[in-house]
Amino acid sequence: MTAIMRKTGIVTDPSYLDHIPEANVPEQPSRLKRLYEALAENRQMDHLVHVPAALATSADILRVHTPEYLQRLSNTHSREQVVLTPDTMTSSGSFTAAMAAAGGFCAAVKAVVEGGVDNAFALVRPPGHHAERSRAMGFCLFNNVAVGAAYARHVCGIQRVLIIDWDVHHGNGTQHAFERDPTVCFFSTHQYPHFPGTGSFTSTGRGPGEGYTVNVPLPKGYGDGEYAAIYDTLLPPIVEAFRPELILVSAGFDTHRLDPMGAMRMSDDGFAVLTRCVMNLADQSCNGRLAMVLEGGYHIDSLARCVTGVLLELSDQTHQRVSEWTDTANQKKVRYAVTRSGHVHREYWKN
Repeated sequence: MTAIMRKTGIVTDPSYLDHIPEANVPEQPSRLKRLYEALAENRQMDHLVHVPAALATSADILRVHTPEYLQRLSNTHSREQVVLTPDTMTSSGSFTAAMAAAGGFCAAVKAVVEGGVDNAFALVRPPGHHAERSRAMGFCLFNNVAVGAAYARHVCGIQRVLIIDWDVHHGNGTQHAFERDPTVCFFSTHQYPHFPGTGSFTSTGRGPGEGYTVNVPLPKGYGDGEYAAIYDTLLPPIVEAFRPELILVSAGFDTHRLDPMGAMRMSDDGFAVLTRCVMNLADQSCNGRLAMVLEGGYHIDSLARCVTGVLLELSDQTHQRVSEWTDTANQKKVRYAVTRSGHVHREYWKN
């Protein structure tokens, strides 16, 4: 009997390779080039549905960023190099790549919401979750996941969006984009203390959005079992209370044990396990509607392997059993995260 696979969309585009920072910057085109090669060589990827990338419109960008910032990035088009911040620069193709990255994720969101695919993964660059409303930061130009969430809300008619960020770095730009908005819940696990220095337990949102930001800062050294147990414990009551109509994931792979930008201990399989955790929540809350967008991940070979594993999981070609991984967790590490988070958020998420 043939297993029924999910229809998983994938967004790729050659323009993403045209953003070329200086050679000493870890975020390079080689990240995606190696990943695209690995996917092309793997026959199991033949089942994926290619969702065409499209340039974001000005309206898409301006739901998140200021007109002045959009104009500033537009002015970099065709200029060989513009240094925006000490860690973020553009090349002649960067503006188009960034518009295509944000637009590609909007295309993924649209495909999921309209039912063209069951779930999707936008394999884009430059990444986005550090980008603030009016400035670049941390290799990020436009905040792709925030643009996608706003697109889901204002174009697709989605009422409530849950954003999950498992990058090793806190998504400061994403948090700030929605910290006053009770229609978007932001959940982040990240190494702490670490760049960019934001994302403490007590940072919970502002005004009407208070309680809808859930930060879970983690000391270095957390691995597959700990991450699985934290996700399997903290997210279900949030999902039950918030009732998202769409789940988005800022999928960074720099928590991998080989990644030079962090000090976590995730393995290749660990990201497939987190994917299954999130898929289970999406199945329970929003008919499986789930869209992911690539963030960090700077060990090129492990990035290719991990993304391949996530795509196999999204398409149900593999099926990780979450409980088998939570059983391996260091319970002291799990209790630290769950207890601290629970203490801060007990007044918001009653379960």
